[in-house]
Amino acid sequence: MHKLTLFSGTDCHLCDIAKSMLSTLLADSITLSEINVKAERQYFHQYGARIPVLRNDESGVELGWPFDEAQLQEFLR
Repeated sequence: MHKLTLFSGTDCHLCDIAKSMLSTLLADSITLSEINVKAERQYFHQYGARIPVLRNDESGVELGWPFDEAQLQEFLR
């Protein structure tokens, strides 16, 4: 099973778009957790200016915004 983390924020239109894309593409073999960077100081400094960011927790590889569905599909492979 693949584990992914989405770094996002409240009132983030781009994050909403990313979540919408993810909801249509995620397979049963993928677990997604979400971290609100505005509530976590350590993540705010690292990701606050570039959310949404999707991280593969196993490899550490990140996909930062902007991305489209094709890039997201490639990332999920």
